[in-house]
Parts: sequence; structure tokens; C-alpha cells
Amino acid sequence: MQPIYMAGNNTDIDSGAYLYIAVDVGTSSVRTAVVDREGRIIEYSSEDISIWQPSPELYELSSENIWKCLCSAVRKACSKVNKGNIRGIGFDATCSLVALDKHGNPVSITPNKATNRNIILWLDHRAVKEAEIINTTGHDVLKFVGGKISPEMQAPKILWCKKNLEEERWKDISVFFDLPEFLTFKATGSYTRSLCSLVCKFNYMGHSSQQINGNSGWIPSFWSGIGLSEFVEDDFRILGGNSVSMPGKPLAHGLSVQAAQDLDLPTGLPVATSLIDAHAGGLGVIGAAVKKELSCESLTSRLAIISGTSSCHMAIDEQPLFVDGVWGPYYSAMVPDLWLNEGGQSATGKVIDHILETHPAWTELVEKAKQSACTVYEKLYSILEESAQDQEHYALLTNDYHVYPDFHGNRSPIADPTLKGMVTGLTLTNDLKSLAVLYLATIQALSCGTRQIIERLNSCGHNIKAIFICGGLSKNPLFVQCHADVTGLPLVLPRETDSVLVGSAILAAYAAGDFKTMKDAMACMSSAGNVLHPNSSTKRFYEKKYQVFQKMYQDQLDYRRIMC
Repeated sequence: MQPIYMAGNNTDIDSGAYLYIAVDVGTSSVRTAVVDREGRIIEYSSEDISIWQPSPELYELSSENIWKCLCSAVRKACSKVNKGNIRGIGFDATCSLVALDKHGNPVSITPNKATNRNIILWLDHRAVKEAEIINTTGHDVLKFVGGKISPEMQAPKILWCKKNLEEERWKDISVFFDLPEFLTFKATGSYTRSLCSLVCKFNYMGHSSQQINGNSGWIPSFWSGIGLSEFVEDDFRILGGNSVSMPGKPLAHGLSVQAAQDLDLPTGLPVATSLIDAHAGGLGVIGAAVKKELSCESLTSRLAIISGTSSCHMAIDEQPLFVDGVWGPYYSAMVPDLWLNEGGQSATGKVIDHILETHPAWTELVEKAKQSACTVYEKLYSILEESAQDQEHYALLTNDYHVYPDFHGNRSPIADPTLKGMVTGLTLTNDLKSLAVLYLATIQALSCGTRQIIERLNSCGHNIKAIFICGGLSKNPLFVQCHADVTGLPLVLPRETDSVLVGSAILAAYAAGDFKTMKDAMACMSSAGNVLHPNSSTKRFYEKKYQVFQKMYQDQLDYRRIMC
């Protein structure tokens, strides 16, 4: 018989033994951790998920595949711990659109009708034209997404579904979830939505009523104006209706009987209202205590960068700040009672991988790294250092080599999904050194993109004094040091490199009632690691690189005008 969670049964547990399950569904894998009350990851497991790409702009997932992989990862992560000490579970995931029928079963969203593919991944850009249609309305809600809606958001994707799915499939869809909300739905059976997902991805005005109830956050004129009047007529049932919860609040009656069996956990275990993965990362890193000399004691002076396949740049403030080309301001979308602005780069790790894997020397690099028993990134770094022996700094190797990194469009602050990548300085050389220099120039360009976002944020009222970074790329020393050097800001690394999982554990701890407020949980469970400071010797060089970065964008616009 499946054990039943009862809070009263846990009152005799020492607080040092309190454990929380954190689940993060990323672009290509499910990662699960068991985290203690101090935010330390004590067990970890991951499972790869299936991803389909039927055409260059389409990326699709299966909710059934994700849940199966998630259950396997949770079971493995919890296999060596005392489940009686587990206090709650928190979920985060990429902001991807999930289509379900009235029974909670998948409805295919793929052109070839494959029934198991019912998720449009965030990376998918099938809805570029639909985003353009929505932007031409000039509706007031667009002020809260930086002035332009992105094809990565849910309204354009839903509009694409209506225009491109046959009528039978369109009518079969009973609810559209953001992927983090689908996970809590599977865990509890509750249709209650996360304020984070609704505000950030569904154009829900969460600030219009600080009492998060009723449907006051839905704006009927917006949905009718973009051709989705049926949502308004149906009282927004297809968007989840009126039940909305703040991130971290416990859902329904906790873990359902079916989910408890799937996960091998106690029925009734507290389940927290979810967050988008980047927001969980921000929650897990931005509250860490640091030395006073960094002059960033206030949370509002910190920029959280969650960097992996893409990058998200999260800045918070007590007041709503409107920043052209930057999503938000979003009320209570990450930290309760604070407004969030969210910048980002649509492809970061994906651009780096593309640059490396398409170069003629890639296979040789992989072999050299294998021979040296190191990663390809460590090998590239050693090649750069060796190549720069006659230079003041390896950064100068890209003096004549420049990259513009918007290979998948620009999320912010330009907000143009049609922008393209650019490379200048190419020669006939295709050896390992040329690959290393191209790799370096790409990272420098991505760092320039971050500087551009920070400058736009600060010009509109933010006062960013330090960067707090997490995600897969935070483990890359070249990437993080380059960000400090290009932006001129100190960069704080987390103690736990998987801060997204720490963020979901914070949700679980708050849902379990082990902290009075979310900020209390953040203060206890977030911890800083190393701090990187800008290298003064490269300051003048990077000022020039940034000028080239800005001019490459203007040059691309000139090329467009010429070709009209």
C-alpha cells in the first residue's frame, strides 16, 4: 500500500534532516535532486527526453515521454534517502506549450499528426507570423512584454494551432498548459495555474488584482483582437479558467494517489505551485549573501543570468519598470511582491554548440580532448592560451575576428526574431586554432549581448551592480570570466552549480511550511561561491569589441535595406 504523507507525523524529524525533491525539465533532459534545508544537493539523477525537429523552425516534445522520464529520475534520486524525511516537491520546466483534451490526454500539435507530440518547445519559431499579427494590434498588454510579443510566448503558438490544425484537432484541445503547470497537474490532478507562467507567457495581468482570484487578470479585448474570441466566450476555460496560485503555494491535496504510485512517494506530499525554469534559477541564486564590498546587498541591484541552451537575464524592482525590448514588468513572477524584467538570448549554448560542431576541425578537437582526458572546452582553452603566448591576453586573438550571435533571432533588447548571425574575419584556415578563435569570438559576442541588455535595463531605471549566474554555462570558466570582463561587473557564482534545482527546492520548502516566507527560504537555501572580477587589462579592447558588435547590427539592417 502506498504510504500517506501526514505533516503531523514529521514533527519529530530534526530540521537538519528535512529533505526536498526538486524537478527541472529542461530542453533535452529531466534533472532531479534531493536537496536539504541548507540548499545542498545530496542526491541527483537525470534522464534524457525525446525531442523531434520535423523542420528547421519546429521543435516538439511529448508530455507522456516527459512524465515517464521524470518518474524514473525521481525514483533514482530518492532511492538512497529516507523518504520519511522528504517534506515536499517542487517543479520547474521550460516555458513550452502543452495541449491536452478533456481527459488530460495529449492532443497532437505537429503537422504530421503524431499523437504523442503535444508540446511546442520554447525554442520553436513556427509562430513568427502570428507574433507579427499580434504586434500589429498595438494592444496595451504588449507594454508588459517590452512592446513586442515573441514567437516563444504562448499566444502566438496558440494562434498558430488554430490556423494550422484541422478543426477536429483544434476542438479536441480542452486546455493549454505551460509545461511547468502540466507537471503540477500530473502530480496533483489540479488545474490551478501558476501566476509565473500566466504572467510571463500568457499575457495575464497578475497585477490588476493583488487578490489572485477570479479572472481579473485575463484581458478579453486582447484575445478577441487576435482572433481567439472563443477563449473569451468560454470564460477562459481553455486557458485554465480562474484558479491561479502564487509560486510556492501548496496545491490541492498534495501528491495524488496515481502520481504517488508513479513516483514511489507518499500520497499527499506537499506539491508547490511551479515556476518556469529560468525563474527557478533566479530564485535559487539571486538571494545569496555576499560581502558588502560588492555593493549589491539589495536584491534589486543584482542581475540573475540563467544560462544554458538559451539565456535569461532577470532583474527585479519594487516598482514596475517598462523596458523596450525586454519582457515585463511582471508582478510577483519570481520573487513575491517584486516586479520582474526578463531579458534574454534565444540561443546561447545552442549557438556555441553550432559553431563548434559545424567547424571542419570539430572531429579533431573531440579526439584531442579524448587523448588529453579533458572536455572539449578545456582543450579549447589550452589552445587559446598556447596561441596567445606572444599576446598580452588571449582575448586579443579576436582582434580581426568578430561574431554577431543572433543565429536564432534576438529576444532582447532588439526583440527581432528575424535577425541572423554574422561572422567577419574568415580566412582559408580551418585548423584547431581557427576553431578556438571562433569559439572565443562567439563567447565575446554573447557577452556583448548581455552588456547591451544591462545598458537597456539601467537606462530605464534599474541599477545593476553585480551579476549572479547559474545554469550549465556557469561551469565554463571562459564564458563567465568573459561576461565579467565585457560588462565590467563582478560576477558571483553559486555554491551549488545547479541553482535551478535549488530554486525548485525553495518552492518545495515553502510549500511544506518550513519557512514563513519565500524570502526566508531564499536566504537560508541560496549560497554564493566564487566571485570573479573584471580584468582591467582587457577593458580598452572590449570597449572596441562592443563598438564592433553594435555596428554589425546596424550593418545587417543596411543589408536588408539594400536587398528590399
